Amino acid sequence: MNALKCPEVDPFPVPHEWYQPGDVLIGGMASHMIYAFREHLFYEHPSQELYGLSDLITKFYQHLLSLAFAVKEINENQEILPNITLGFHIHDSYYDARMTYRTTLDLLFKSDRFMPNYKCGLQTNIVAIIGGLASETSSHMAEIVEFYKIPQLPYGSFPPKEFHISKFSSFYFMAPNECLVYIGFIRLLQHFGWKWVGLFAVKNESGEHFLKKLPEMLSQHGICPAFIQRIPPLLPLDEIHTFNDILKSFYIHFADIKANVFILYGESYTLIWMISPIFLSDPEDKLNASLRKVWITTSQVDFILTANVKTWNLKLFDGAISFQIHSGEILAFKEFLKSIKPLWRQRDGFLKGFWEQAFDCSLSNSERPTMDMGKCSGEENLHSLPGPLFEMQMTGHSYSIYNGIYAVAHSLQALLSKKSSQNKIWVNKIPEAQDLPPFKLHPFLQSISFNNSAGETVSFNENMEIAEGFDIINMITFSNKSIQRVKFGRLDPNAADGNELIMNENLIAWHKDLNQVLPVSLCNQYCHPGSWKRQSEEKSFCCYDYTEDCFKCPEDQYPNQEQDRCLNKTMSSLSFEEPLGISLASAAVSFSFMTISVLGIFLKRRDTPIVKANNRDLTYTLLIALLLCFLSSLLFLGQPGKVTCFLRQPAFSIIFSVAVSCVLAKTITVVVAFMATKPGSSMRKWVGKRLALSIILSCSFLQTGLCILWLATSPPFPELDMNSLTEIMILQCNEGSIFMFYCVLAYLGFLAIASFIVAFLARNLPGSFNEAKFITFSMLVFCSVWISFVPTYLSTNGKAMVAVEIFSILSSSAGLLGCIFFPKCFIIVLKPELNTKKGLIK
Repeated sequence: MNALKCPEVDPFPVPHEWYQPGDVLIGGMASHMIYAFREHLFYEHPSQELYGLSDLITKFYQHLLSLAFAVKEINENQEILPNITLGFHIHDSYYDARMTYRTTLDLLFKSDRFMPNYKCGLQTNIVAIIGGLASETSSHMAEIVEFYKIPQLPYGSFPPKEFHISKFSSFYFMAPNECLVYIGFIRLLQHFGWKWVGLFAVKNESGEHFLKKLPEMLSQHGICPAFIQRIPPLLPLDEIHTFNDILKSFYIHFADIKANVFILYGESYTLIWMISPIFLSDPEDKLNASLRKVWITTSQVDFILTANVKTWNLKLFDGAISFQIHSGEILAFKEFLKSIKPLWRQRDGFLKGFWEQAFDCSLSNSERPTMDMGKCSGEENLHSLPGPLFEMQMTGHSYSIYNGIYAVAHSLQALLSKKSSQNKIWVNKIPEAQDLPPFKLHPFLQSISFNNSAGETVSFNENMEIAEGFDIINMITFSNKSIQRVKFGRLDPNAADGNELIMNENLIAWHKDLNQVLPVSLCNQYCHPGSWKRQSEEKSFCCYDYTEDCFKCPEDQYPNQEQDRCLNKTMSSLSFEEPLGISLASAAVSFSFMTISVLGIFLKRRDTPIVKANNRDLTYTLLIALLLCFLSSLLFLGQPGKVTCFLRQPAFSIIFSVAVSCVLAKTITVVVAFMATKPGSSMRKWVGKRLALSIILSCSFLQTGLCILWLATSPPFPELDMNSLTEIMILQCNEGSIFMFYCVLAYLGFLAIASFIVAFLARNLPGSFNEAKFITFSMLVFCSVWISFVPTYLSTNGKAMVAVEIFSILSSSAGLLGCIFFPKCFIIVLKPELNTKKGLIK
């Protein structure tokens, strides 16, 4: 019998490969890393050499480096797999199902030659596969590796229910599924009031699922698609008519002034599609009117430029909002990137192409044409590359790969530790491939939980997903083609319904042409306040008849948030039941009791010198007037009626004029009494009660006359203020004649200023019973309150206006009570020995 040998096979194009030897291998599918234009775009084009062989997405080279970095860290860490060396293969799917199947078979059955079901040459021991980036790539790979129960860890996000766990039980998703992003779209649009949104989606299975699911969710939340535009997965440059038609349809959408928010679903290369119509129609970037849009992208869309379009810019996407896979900060990764040089890895099949296309130079012995390229020095710095070509900060996809490698390593260590405890001979058999069947890794992966270098916990939920949510990123572009990613929020999968979106909108920078003004994206502009719109029967439910067809709501109603019907307004007034009303009423009652107490003390001690001084009857009159001032404030509380509106302002004005007249009479009495003590003075005939009484009656009579004139011509009356607040009718008193109202206040101010001036001039007159100093302070408080009252009163409305007037009444009355009477009460109650003629003179 002949020995079984590996048969000869025909040569097959071998994809780029990065191989690092080791005891245990991790296969990596670098999906979409290189786009093979020869097989897709120019497969049958007779002049394909004119276009170049391939176009490398240099930014995705970081995905490979994150895998190599994680393996390097693990191999150098003696606490993880101390006697095991991890190795890895990296293959490219070329965004092609045929190549994906082929490279998957390569991972399973060969190390140097390809032959399905035969293991020839150097044997590999694959325990897990990282990838792919696209859900289609992962699905194609799973059709093969599922038979061998090899764990597969896709690092890209995926559509909801794209994979059935019962069918593909070997999946461990390193990123959340896109269902959460759909919710994030809804919450974001609702937050900013965007209801007319354009949808762009790549034309494949995932894109069709997106266009089937999202419009339905938008409709349920009152949001409408302005249009739906499908994007071919590759640029059809060989079909110029088709290409021009697609570009024309794109430009029509860009020029739509109503739809200012676009949602983009696709792959990173889809961005080149979106830039094409702008760059090709305006290569010098002179027209900006159609670019002022807000782009919202999914996690699979990364902001890239390739070697063939590196002269373009991403200005179109300035201010874009992107839902990206959560990424932590791995500090050592930046140092690792700084060490990358052209000769860094001899077996790195991607580095040469990356270096030449990123830095637009040629390495020695390169097969690329060098007519328009200089030689690479080898000292080029990755940090100098703009963000669309390469980023030094670890992206979400690279972070998922990094965590995936560590998840496999920790699971493998747990498996080996368990075997070691069962059979100590197992340790000596670790390098043998047959001793590490991949399916035995599943129980350990399912229960894995560890802290990574960023200090974050990595574990899978019941659906075998890393449920970390998404970071919400604001993309800011610059003229030098660089970009800045600003994280301003996150999507929390564990939050309560309606609270999934957490963000700080103050960190958002909108498109520069928008001048940092929040854009509006509506089928119709909002109606004017107080109006509602009539829905158009022929258009989408988001569209209404034009603004001039809006109908104004009745005065006692207001439009709802959607402005499609009117709601009844509620009635409001400053009542005794609400906290502000209770506080003001309590203050008025408290001050009233204080005034009654002071009056009681003065009546009880009416024969003492301090009470007899400055006319007892005048003191009693002032205290009674202050009591009525405090009580008059209660007329302003409660629901206004005809009687209360009619009485409250006149009552307050007349009572206050009596109080201030008493203060003025007291001050004039002091001055006259001092002047009458001079020999031969003619002022003696004015000393007595007649002077004080005449002052009070004359001053109060003039104020009473003004109030009678006011009530006779244009009295106050109750009214409903319909316009100050949108949803509330304010029941308040209309003052009738505003002119008379301010005349009354002006007269009151005149009396107060006159009292203050006279008291200030008489403050230093000799005499033990001189009240001028106390009156000066009291009138200073009084004038300060009412001077500040006028601007405050004019700048408020409704209940606040009433509260301001009540507060002014209480504070000015309390100032008079405290400054004039509390010093006297202190002596009467606490220092009675001073309340004698001898004590006062001393």
